[in-house]
Amino acid sequence: MITVFRSWVQRYFSDEQAVVLAVLLALGFAIVIGFGGKLAPLLTGVVFAYLLQGMVTRLQRWGVPKAVAVWMVFLLFLGALGALFGIVVPLVWRQVTNLLNELPGMLVQWQAQLVHLPEQYPALVSSGQIDRIVASVNGELGQFGQWLLSQSLAGLPVLLTILVYLVLVPILVFFFLMDSDKIIAWLVGRLPRERRMMNEVWTELNQQIANYIRGKAVEILIVGGISYLCFAVLGVNYAALLAVMVGLSVLVPYIGATIATLPIALIGLFQWGLGNEFMVLMIVYAVIQALDGNVLVPILFSEAVNLHPVAIIAAVVIFGGLWGFWGIFFAIPLATLCKAVLNAWPGGHEPEPEVAVATP
Repeated sequence: MITVFRSWVQRYFSDEQAVVLAVLLALGFAIVIGFGGKLAPLLTGVVFAYLLQGMVTRLQRWGVPKAVAVWMVFLLFLGALGALFGIVVPLVWRQVTNLLNELPGMLVQWQAQLVHLPEQYPALVSSGQIDRIVASVNGELGQFGQWLLSQSLAGLPVLLTILVYLVLVPILVFFFLMDSDKIIAWLVGRLPRERRMMNEVWTELNQQIANYIRGKAVEILIVGGISYLCFAVLGVNYAALLAVMVGLSVLVPYIGATIATLPIALIGLFQWGLGNEFMVLMIVYAVIQALDGNVLVPILFSEAVNLHPVAIIAAVVIFGGLWGFWGIFFAIPLATLCKAVLNAWPGGHEPEPEVAVATP
């Protein structure tokens, strides 16, 4: 057993660069897990700066001085932030409030429809089953109401946190964009001189991360915007709330679209029943999802992330459980990081045996 363990250590950790890389990765994960809440404004600023750095670089290629390019991109960022908190957030908040006010009436209507199911389908559903379902739903709603009340009482600290983010994050984004070269040079100067493996990992990872994060941000905006226009034209209640939900659903591959389908279908059923309007709504939503998966994603993600669907779902579950929303957002880049490290790690691939080819 000791011989097997020693052979495994010599195979994977005989290279000093591998040991250094493992220590740095472990230290980075430990810092994020242990101090992620306290470092959240800093990490958020890094994310937004990374999103905007591509625009700054492109403006510089067009001959715009870096200071001017940074100010142009930063003002565009502030304008988008102002539109988000001045237009989108109040609209969504009003619709959430309306939905909570109308929810009791919707539930009464839903229970009235359930009561008639045993009469229509006596072989499938009994009145006792319906009573248990109604009691279970009422219990869950009671717990939800208590949770909502507790959240409303704790709303002041959350509001203060949002205000802190609104002040700190733009300042951090500006300095990250303006002094990116100095910050990167300082970080690189603290790394070991021999960093061939780190360079291999970063070369493989950098394009994937940049392509994924920027593409995913654009995908959220496009899918959410088109969904809102379609829902508004169809006259769907809570169009803005549903559109935000559909836009954010693209963050979770394979699962998000399925989860977003349920509230859309329920809202449509309560508004129109099983009529033509409901069918049109579901067809339009299906078309949006089909265009997103078959047209928009291939265009935005030109550098495809070569990961198996099982690996993607596992990454979403693991990193989402560790870091919540940001873990879900960065699940695929983090899985790509793990793949890049495994590809660059010494001893990770056994050489294929040579096959002797007989010559005539």
